[in-house]
Amino acid sequence: MNSTDAPRVLLVGLGAVGRAVGALLVDASQCRLVGAVDPAAGPGDLAAVVPGTDPTARIVPALADAPDADVAFVATTSFVGEVEPIINALLDRGMDIVTICEQLGFGFFDHGPVARRIDARARTAGCTVLGTGCNPGILLDTLPMLLSSLTTDVTGVTMRRTAEMSGYGGILSKFGFGLTATQFAAQRNDGGVIGHVGFRESVAALGDGLGWSLDKIVVDEPEPVLFTEHPRTTPHLTLEAGTIAVLRHSARGLVDGRVVVDAVIDFGIFETSDGFPEGDSWRIESGFQTLQFSSSRIDSYASTVAVAANVIPSIPGAAPGLLTMADLPPRRFSAKAGSPHLATR
Repeated sequence: MNSTDAPRVLLVGLGAVGRAVGALLVDASQCRLVGAVDPAAGPGDLAAVVPGTDPTARIVPALADAPDADVAFVATTSFVGEVEPIINALLDRGMDIVTICEQLGFGFFDHGPVARRIDARARTAGCTVLGTGCNPGILLDTLPMLLSSLTTDVTGVTMRRTAEMSGYGGILSKFGFGLTATQFAAQRNDGGVIGHVGFRESVAALGDGLGWSLDKIVVDEPEPVLFTEHPRTTPHLTLEAGTIAVLRHSARGLVDGRVVVDAVIDFGIFETSDGFPEGDSWRIESGFQTLQFSSSRIDSYASTVAVAANVIPSIPGAAPGLLTMADLPPRRFSAKAGSPHLATR
């Protein structure tokens, strides 16, 4: 591909995030969508799902039927074992890959054998595979790493998030939204409710970036913290009265038995009257100077879509291999002037 050309992009997975990323790429005119792969969507014109797409772009059920592209955006699964065959097939066709598979956000920590296979295959193909997203990817790893440059000798990082989830689709079932307490307990015991996937990757990535050799990472069981008293409706789910609206999930990274990374996230379908913080916070402790940052509430869905849409146009030409966001210079994923607004919900 010529460095001046708009990269051709293939969407792999047409869930809420896949469609929204496609819409932003079309509006920004920085890429050209050439097609999509999604067995569940059925064959058809991609423009029917992502308006503004070239009318020749098609949705196909299998990768073998997909057109050639420069970059594939993979939004199909949170789990590295399920995404590896997809990545292999795309690498064999010479495509760079951006994926929001959470377990590839820092895949070498927990999934070394798979990550090393993907890395080697990508290097052989001369292609980039990037695991990204809002979290893991930015909020609990790359961002506090960048902020830590304002101090020295960091001794601990504490992070608190209030994550609005109403924009998501299929992944909501992992959190147990809309379940009663009894249903939640049963599904958690059966492995159907697991909460956030990617906590370990974020903590590991941050620990690696700050030079800590973590003894272990502890991820607590997700716990419901608010049951709605009346129905709440999202574009993809309705919560009935008496069911879970907010779930708390937390993780810690330890060095020599001491907690050095402490992260707590309240995931929810929120209303203002719920009383949860209207923002997120980061505390970076150091004897040199302790840093405290806070933000307005950051929408997880919109942020995940934005991160992916910002990085996809610039991924051609990145170093080959399996990369994390910390491996990229910030200008490769920064928002650009004139970028479109997210208007897909």
